Amino acid sequence: MKVVIGRGLSLLAGDPQADRAVPPTGFTARLTLFTSGAMAFLAVFALALSLASGRLADRWGAELARTSTLRISAPADQLDAQTAAAIRLLETTPGVTSARALSMEEEQALLTPWFGPDLPLDTLPIPQLIEIVEEDDGFDPIGLRARLQAEVPGAVLDDHTRWREPLIDAAARLRLLGIVSIVLIGTSTGAMIMLAAQAALAANAQVIRVLRLVGARDVYIARAFVRRFTLRALSGAAVGTVVGMCAILLLPRADTAGGFLTGLGFQGAGWLWPLVIPPLAAVVAFWATRRAALSTLNEQS
Repeated sequence: MKVVIGRGLSLLAGDPQADRAVPPTGFTARLTLFTSGAMAFLAVFALALSLASGRLADRWGAELARTSTLRISAPADQLDAQTAAAIRLLETTPGVTSARALSMEEEQALLTPWFGPDLPLDTLPIPQLIEIVEEDDGFDPIGLRARLQAEVPGAVLDDHTRWREPLIDAAARLRLLGIVSIVLIGTSTGAMIMLAAQAALAANAQVIRVLRLVGARDVYIARAFVRRFTLRALSGAAVGTVVGMCAILLLPRADTAGGFLTGLGFQGAGWLWPLVIPPLAAVVAFWATRRAALSTLNEQS
């Protein structure tokens, strides 16, 4: 632990003599700052996508798992009798909390987004819908279908399985896509910083030769490059993260606009996750610069 803390303090303090081998400004400095800031900005959105997809999968799974729908298609003179029989049967079914028939107005509201508000339900053979609210453990759909077939022949049970599973799978794949995007962003950041470090080392080959002549070791010289590029990546990623979080704040809220894309954001303690991005960018820059520096110095020797 003491060794790690000592190296961290040494990295922050630096060495003025060795720092002269690293250009304080120029193309490599701008490239490092821009790359780390842009990648951190993208990482914030990738992280938001991953977290939002996880919440979406949990919400869809919970909401669809607690409810089912019973559809009754029967002649008009038998519809009320079959509806009453189905409700009595459901009330005695283990795992069913409640069952109620939807009113004409509720069915109208369900069909309005598809057919418009002027759909004449009273003149169309619209089936009767019964909303079933399940207990936590649910009910036996196979046994319920057998009882319905015997007592209510016009009833069709939909336990939302065919709707729930594809939606949950889609949300899980979106979450995986967000994680893969974060990994790719980190890899790209390391590659770009490595190229910038190699360019800086090549541009300062003469200064490095002078340092070697006065007895500086390659590890001593590499430490200066590692420190400078690590701090650049940390500061650039911090700015990119703040800008990304502000952009997330400007997105419409899910409770006001609805839908998945408007819910693409952080909630509660989730706002702490983006704060991990700048330190991770610094770690990536540290290892990328260290590898590039030692490799390039070895080639120049």
